[in-house]
Amino acid sequence: MKTLFAKEVRRFMRVPGQTVLSPLISTTLYFIVFGYSISSRVQEVEGVPYLSFIVPGLIFLGIANNAFLNSSSSLFITKIQGTVVDLLVAPLGAGELMAGFVGGAMVRGLVVGGLTWAVALFFTGFSLQHAWVALYFLLLSSYVFSVLGLLAAVWAEKFEQINFFPTFVMMPLTFLGGVFYSVNALPSPWNTISLFNPMVYMVEGVRYGMVGHSIFSPVLGGGILLGVSVVATGLTYWALHSGYKMKA
Repeated sequence: MKTLFAKEVRRFMRVPGQTVLSPLISTTLYFIVFGYSISSRVQEVEGVPYLSFIVPGLIFLGIANNAFLNSSSSLFITKIQGTVVDLLVAPLGAGELMAGFVGGAMVRGLVVGGLTWAVALFFTGFSLQHAWVALYFLLLSSYVFSVLGLLAAVWAEKFEQINFFPTFVMMPLTFLGGVFYSVNALPSPWNTISLFNPMVYMVEGVRYGMVGHSIFSPVLGGGILLGVSVVATGLTYWALHSGYKMKA
C-alpha cells in the first residue's frame, strides 16, 4: 500500500507542468477574467468583496478536478494496458487499493488547492476565518472526489466513458454550484433547483471557513459531504472487492 501510494505521488510529480502548472494558469485566468472584469461592476456579493468571494470556490474547483482526474486516469490506464492484473494478484485488499490510489489523488488535489490559494493571496490577501471548518471541507472534498474518480475508472471501459463524468457531470454541477455567484441571486426556479446540487453546500462550506460567510449552515454542508463520502466509499469498496469490470 505504501509503495502504491508513493507510485501515485511520483506519477503526477513527473509531469508538474500538466498536473500542477496548468491548473494554476487556469486559476490565474479566472481571477483576471472573472475577478477584475466583474468586480469592477459587482463590488460585493452577500457583503463579501467579489474577489474574496470567488477564492474558496476556485480552491474547491482545483481540488475536486485534480483529485478526480488523478485517481480515475491512474486506475483506468492500468485497465487499458492490462497491468491491472499486477494489482489484483498483489497482496492488497480492496481497502488497501483504495488507500493507495485515493491517498495519491488527495495529495495532488490538495497541492493544487494550496497553490491556488497562494495565487489568490496576490489578489485578495490572507483570509481564514474558521480554520478547522475550512480544513474539514477541503480534506473531505479531496477524499470524496478521489473516491469518485476511482469509481468512475472501475466502471469505464472506454476513454469516452472516463471523460463523461468530468465533462457532463462535474463541470456543470461545479459551475452551477455558486463558485462565481450566490445562488440567492438566481431567479426562480433555478435558485430552488440549485438546492439539490451537493456542490453548492461544499463550496459554501469552504467559503464559510475562509471568509466567514455562507448562505447555508456549515453543519448542513458538512453532513451532506460526509454522507456523499460514505456512499462513495461503500460503492467503490464493493466494486474493488468484487472485481467489478476488473477481472476477466
